[in-house]
Amino acid sequence: MSDQTRRRFFLGAASAVSAMRVMGANERVNVAIVGLGGRGSAHLGIYSKLSEARVVGLCDVNQAARERSQATLVKNTSEKAKEFEDMREVFADKNVEAVSIATPNHWHALAAIWAMKAGKDVYGEKPACYNIYEGQKLIQVMNETKRMMQVGSQHRSTPFKMKAMEAIHGGLIGKVYSSKGLCYKRRPSIGHKEDAPTPAGVNWDMFLGPAPMRAFNELRFKYNWHWFWDTGNGDIGNQGVHELGIARWAMGDPAWPKNAYAHGGKFVYTDDQETPNTLTANFDFGGRELLFEVRGLLTNAEGSPGRRVGAPGNPAPSDSATAPKGGQPLNVMVGNLIYGTEGWAAMSDQGFQAFKGESNEMIMEERPQRMAGGDATGLHMQNFLSVVKSRKYEDLHDGLKNAVLSASMCHIANISYRVGRKVILADGPKFVGDNDANKMLTRDYRKPYTV
Repeated sequence: MSDQTRRRFFLGAASAVSAMRVMGANERVNVAIVGLGGRGSAHLGIYSKLSEARVVGLCDVNQAARERSQATLVKNTSEKAKEFEDMREVFADKNVEAVSIATPNHWHALAAIWAMKAGKDVYGEKPACYNIYEGQKLIQVMNETKRMMQVGSQHRSTPFKMKAMEAIHGGLIGKVYSSKGLCYKRRPSIGHKEDAPTPAGVNWDMFLGPAPMRAFNELRFKYNWHWFWDTGNGDIGNQGVHELGIARWAMGDPAWPKNAYAHGGKFVYTDDQETPNTLTANFDFGGRELLFEVRGLLTNAEGSPGRRVGAPGNPAPSDSATAPKGGQPLNVMVGNLIYGTEGWAAMSDQGFQAFKGESNEMIMEERPQRMAGGDATGLHMQNFLSVVKSRKYEDLHDGLKNAVLSASMCHIANISYRVGRKVILADGPKFVGDNDANKMLTRDYRKPYTV
């Protein structure tokens, strides 16, 4: 990054915010994509086909990723975008109006903070933040800069899930007392690899950013960065944050729990992974609970009504009585189970089902509609782009303030697991009487990559 560009980025942020033009309803938003790996490639594929957006910037520390993305963009739009290695040059570019961030987790908040300070609106992949401190800092910067930020929890824009949650909140299964998220996603061992020279065309310093400097290792690079504490949050902060967010949604999106306890481990494998492949977490909200499970090894599904055992002196009901009256029950591996005073419900990307009473009568069933790209990411991005134009934060389907709470629940579970005990919260992002846990609210940031 040149000295001139650096000065323009850091000193021109305030003027960039005030100079942000008011957009017309039919104008396309100039979007730059930061991070062009697996998820970033998906961002590119969607934005390049949305009439509301124009992709004007492609940024990645890997030259090969930039070249692949440029070829995709030309194929989809017959237009080229400006290429960047350093995201700070993206944020300093006056032609860029919004950025879509699909970096590794440890960059999510810092990139968004830099972008908002430079006057850009942000669509940021989940989790909203790498740690709890960053989440609070993100909200502070968003309030100060008046930028719009949507987090990539596309379940909040999935039509059948929105309809199901409206019914849950309307009392479909009574009062929800327990909400459970499942991340039973098979993860093979990553094995072991020795450190190696950094590949040509990769800016490893920029990839690590705020994380400690380490020698290049292939296992810490493409995707497997999820399983190292420096850069990832394990599967609860990867796939799991979606289901944890849905579990909160079913409960009406409560704020901080009173206490939490998580236990588990990295079982079976002897490899370089640091994060657990088996994790069970319980969050106490006072009179109701949120549960979460990660199972990366071989396991069964959940979600079938099954056979109930009668109480003492009463025979067990017949099979015909316990079978659901409706369609075939969902077998949930990655999804949610929701328990209310009058019934229960199951949800996954394959659909939603609600059952009521002792007879397990199916009272509601919703199935997903076919969508371009396979999920609701495009709808979620359209919601973001509409708010970029309207400036109505309340219209975001999962605005930053709520998404930070979902991410923070993942971090609370990981902290409890790492310190090995229950953690008690002081009505907010701080632990009561636990110095070890409080030290894990943030990290030491490697200069100049500071929040």
